[in-house]
Amino acid sequence: MDNALQFANEAFYNAFSARDAAAMEALWDREAPTSCLHPGWGPLFGYEAIVGSWRNLFASGTSPLISCKAPAASLYGDLGFIVCFEALPGGFLAATNAFIRRGALWKIVHHQAGPTEATPPTITGGNAAIN
Repeated sequence: MDNALQFANEAFYNAFSARDAAAMEALWDREAPTSCLHPGWGPLFGYEAIVGSWRNLFASGTSPLISCKAPAASLYGDLGFIVCFEALPGGFLAATNAFIRRGALWKIVHHQAGPTEATPPTITGGNAAIN
């Protein structure tokens, strides 16, 4: 996996787990069209709506502790996608995180997570390979 893309994805889950709204806001792209689908919610579009949703989730204290499992990345020029499992108490969600390259940084342009009955595969030696 591209190291910078992997770092951006890890930073997303670190901000989520720490309930750090400022860190989450810094990860999202402010120029490209953005979208986010939290589990059970309708789609959100645009930077302000998305970061507002994260602020509200973190302030409510109801956002679960979550970690990324079995990330698999695909690169298409300056676009990167990571499909992974989100581990939370009681099960897993399947998630997609889409990023755009801005110089040396990757910024999030889309996040979607939803219920799954699947579980992460066991991967030895680290992350899944880039497609």
